[in-house]
Amino acid sequence: MNYTINEQQKNIRRAKKNMLLFGMISLSMSFAGLTSAYIISKEREDWLTDFEVPQAFFISLFVIALSSVTFHLAKAAIKKEANNQGMVLLISTLVLGITFVYLQFLGFSQIIDNGYFFTGSESSITTSFIYLVVLMHLAHIFIALISVVVVIYNHYKLKYIKGKTLGVELAVTFWHFVDILWIYLFFFMYFVR
Repeated sequence: MNYTINEQQKNIRRAKKNMLLFGMISLSMSFAGLTSAYIISKEREDWLTDFEVPQAFFISLFVIALSSVTFHLAKAAIKKEANNQGMVLLISTLVLGITFVYLQFLGFSQIIDNGYFFTGSESSITTSFIYLVVLMHLAHIFIALISVVVVIYNHYKLKYIKGKTLGVELAVTFWHFVDILWIYLFFFMYFVR
């Protein structure tokens, strides 16, 4: 097959986007399985019905939503080759992402302060599920933060010029995915008790 360079680049671009989409669908199925198990487990007699979502999780919801906005604006600035604006927005996204992680651990400490633990005699199936779901989400946030750092580095090296923005696009898509996933998980934990 004789492909032009342009066709090859389009095929590579499409393949990378499809791989990311496949990964996000797989992750969605994993979290759907966990939340389904949560729903089934809430029928147990030892399920906590009075568990309150920590205040830090409410604040983290706002922070993660704001980080999606800053990353989206950064992508737009990078596409326009407004390099300084793009860098400021990328660093803002990174700071908001780190703040989100901090708030998640603050939420864990608030759960512990209320006497709920992940394991041991003072734990419950309810809190074990919550810790597991939040920790799994945090693992994906760490991956997303690494992608933001890579984008910052590549942007600093001016690799996203002349329309070569696939790396930014993939990172933003994954970031939006983990943000939407947290919003889903937050409301799930808040309403399904």
